[in-house]
Amino acid sequence: MTRSPGTGLSKSRYCYGLQCPRQLWWRAHEPDAPELVAGPALQAVFDRGHRVGALARERFPGGILVDGDHRAVRERVERTRRAVAGGAPAIFEAAFVTGDLFVAVDVLERGRAGWTLAEVKSTLDVKAAHLPDVAVQLHALRACGLDVRRAEVMHLDRACRFPDLSNLFARDDVTAEAEALLPAIPDQLRALRAALAGPLPEAAIGDRCSDPYECPFLARCWPALPPHHVSTLYRIGRRAADLVAGGHQTIRDLPEDVALPAVAARQARSVRSGETVVEPGLAGALARLEPPVAFLDFETVMPAVPAWDGCHPYEQVAVQLSCHVAGPGGRLEHHEFLAEGPGDPRPAVAGAVVRACAGAGTVLAYNAAFERRCLEHLAAAVPARREALEEVARRLVDLLPIVRDHVYHPDFGGSFGLKSVVPALCPGLGYADLDIGEGGTASAVLEALLLDERSLAAEERARLRGQLLAYCERDTLAMVRLVERLRELAGRPGR
Repeated sequence: MTRSPGTGLSKSRYCYGLQCPRQLWWRAHEPDAPELVAGPALQAVFDRGHRVGALARERFPGGILVDGDHRAVRERVERTRRAVAGGAPAIFEAAFVTGDLFVAVDVLERGRAGWTLAEVKSTLDVKAAHLPDVAVQLHALRACGLDVRRAEVMHLDRACRFPDLSNLFARDDVTAEAEALLPAIPDQLRALRAALAGPLPEAAIGDRCSDPYECPFLARCWPALPPHHVSTLYRIGRRAADLVAGGHQTIRDLPEDVALPAVAARQARSVRSGETVVEPGLAGALARLEPPVAFLDFETVMPAVPAWDGCHPYEQVAVQLSCHVAGPGGRLEHHEFLAEGPGDPRPAVAGAVVRACAGAGTVLAYNAAFERRCLEHLAAAVPARREALEEVARRLVDLLPIVRDHVYHPDFGGSFGLKSVVPALCPGLGYADLDIGEGGTASAVLEALLLDERSLAAEERARLRGQLLAYCERDTLAMVRLVERLRELAGRPGR
């Protein structure tokens, strides 16, 4: 039996529909929508979930996997029925249908007093958003006559530490929380069926559009905002709604005497004048950078399943770096490193960063708290390099607050991220020409390159390595050019 994508409900569609019926409708009626095409970062999330799910199944010896084409519902339900009747101790992806609701259960474990339903999540904790997912499965299984006594969320245990993966998973009992949601489910299912059967439903925009997950169709519902909308004011938060309610749509609409924090006030001055605002203290802040200056950037991975000694789930590990060193007479020297293969990259990364920063008076990073955490992790993991790494950390200076506290360009758009600041202050220097142009994609590609290298042909690995090296190098070169531009601006502060 093949289900109609436009009319059938599943546990995932139920959860989408609870968040917003419009999202449910689009997902069901436009399954090939461009918004649903997974980029590298999202695909990495899917791949992580599949790997975690496979590892979870190993915790149930003798279990039976009900696999096959996800559209072949009748066959999967029949295979599940046979596994239940045959005494299987556990069934993975157990399939059930009640009415037009289809659910596949990650783990269905047989017990002496009944069954336990376990929903496997690649998170470190039970989230509120997990409970409706569990509840609708519990509803379906009990409607099919299965005696389910317990419902669990099986998630990664933050206490797990490689190489001992015996406690990789924690199993939290959520039976009471799931059962509390059961009475509302029949009415919710009826409402969702009606939404799917009719035209695109109406739904108000608001917090639901990003809670519990950001809707991929956000741009279809939210109106385009005018340039310099008040919501772009730096860290304005919920106060933006009050400003709009007061009749102020854009920063230019704001009264001159409106009270704003210092950075947002500088932003308003810049937007109103259409020019870059430079504070007098910029020159002094730059003067504290002791040459030669090493411009440092790390790229990291955060494997859900730890892969190297001492690491916990989702622990951030530096596996790549770029470092430009600005020496006498404007001479620029570039250092780079990118780990290769599944072995522990940290000793080699530690050695590379120590060599790159040797002799630098200042080690400069953008949003340097990230680089500092990387250095601290490396120092703990590579004791032989601890002293040298701690010395690098002592010379570390953050470029971000130098920009944030002294400069604003109208094109920043309320953001002080490097990818907003550099194109505005250094025209022609950006990331649009790169195949990998943002950190989330870089991290996803790095994880695949290092921990799943067998899935990539040699030519593909070489291509990806080149793209990663180009991206990381661009980050540090951007900082070099940014500091040069800031020095120019420091000579003519004003506005």
